[in-house]
Parts: sequence; structure tokens; C-alpha cells
Amino acid sequence: SGLVQSVLLSLYYLVASAYIGQALFGFVLAYMMLRCAVSVRKVVGSIIIVCWLVPEIIAAWMWFAMLSDGGTLQQGLHAIGIPYQTWLISHPMLSVSLANSWRGVAFSFLLFSAALSDVPLDLLDAAQVDGANSWRRLRSIILPLLSTTILVDFVLITLGTLNDFTLIFAMTGGGPGTNSNVLSVFMYQQAFGTFQLAYGTAIAVVLLAIGAVFSVIYIRTLRRQGALNFAR
Repeated sequence: SGLVQSVLLSLYYLVASAYIGQALFGFVLAYMMLRCAVSVRKVVGSIIIVCWLVPEIIAAWMWFAMLSDGGTLQQGLHAIGIPYQTWLISHPMLSVSLANSWRGVAFSFLLFSAALSDVPLDLLDAAQVDGANSWRRLRSIILPLLSTTILVDFVLITLGTLNDFTLIFAMTGGGPGTNSNVLSVFMYQQAFGTFQLAYGTAIAVVLLAIGAVFSVIYIRTLRRQGALNFAR
């Protein structure tokens, strides 16, 4: 049914654009910047933050202009003889996920950059002296120290991504057909497109329930780690 499809598309959008495109890529960028010169970090950080400051509707228009039929990407690839399928038609969910990742990665990047700056350097140096390579130091020291930050990032980007509407509606309108009809767009179409307000309200409750489930899981995990002991 339409509701089941929208739930699955919302979960795809959440994993692709939030967990992979924002959290994972934001962490990778922040970790890579630790090894770069201060000037490089300032330039890269400024570019990432500018992407975040772009209003959502403008970001949607920019990506639509680049990925649509006759858009910037198509013209550029055709100029060098590479065929291009219009991604907004052939891969609508991938297109909106890329756009949301581009715009939202700055939040995770800043969060992880601040957390990484608090990792004790003497601990990393001691591990290196003991023979731990970069991957071992990352897995055994950095990630455990950043576990609370990672969970906080997951909570915030999960709620923000599940409620995302403007970017998707402006780029695809839920189409082609219903191929990018995430819950927020589906709710709008049912409530204000076909005027089935009761059905639209029910979809909103489903969206709220999904966000609540993820939030409860993350908060319980934080409490097990002792990060929320003050709330007890």
C-alpha cells in the first residue's frame, strides 16, 4: 500500500542521507581534518558551513537544476561524450538523499570536530608507541570516546530527516509517480491534496511514532553509557 511504501522510502532516506551521508561522511571529514594544516581546515570548514547556511528551498532548486533533464550535470557529461540518465527520474531517492547529505553534513562535521578535539593526544601517542596502527587507534580509542557524541548526533539527525519535507517536495514532489513519496510528502498529499484530513493525521501519527521509537532507543543507550545519569 501507499503507507507501507512511504515508510520504506522514509527509512531508505534516513539511512542514506542521515546515517551515511551526514553522520558517517561528517565523521570521516572531521577525522581527516585532524591531519591537515590549520589553513586547510579553515577553508574546508567554511565551505561545509556555507552549504549548511543555504536555505532549504534554494538548496532544492540548485540540486534540481543540476540533476534534472537538461540540467548542469547532463550538459557537462554530454559535452565530454558521457551519456546521462536524468537522476530525478531514474534515481529520485538517491538524488534527494545526496541533496540532503550535502546540506546537512555540516552539523555532524562540527559536532565530531569538537568531540575529536577533546580526545587526549597523549593517549593516542601512547597507543602508537605500543604499536597500534591508525585503524586500531580509531576503533579502540577514538570511537569509544566519541560514542556519546555519535548517539547524540544520531538522535538529532534522525528527527530532522524524518520530518524533512521542503527539499523532497521541491525537487521531486514525491515522484516520479510515488517513487520518492516519503511519509512527510505522503501526509501532505493526503491531507491537502485529496483532503483526506483523517488519513493525513493518521500518517502524521505514524511519523511521530517512528521518531519516538528511534529516540527511545538512543536515549536508553545513552543512559546505559551513563551519559544521562543526571536525568535520573
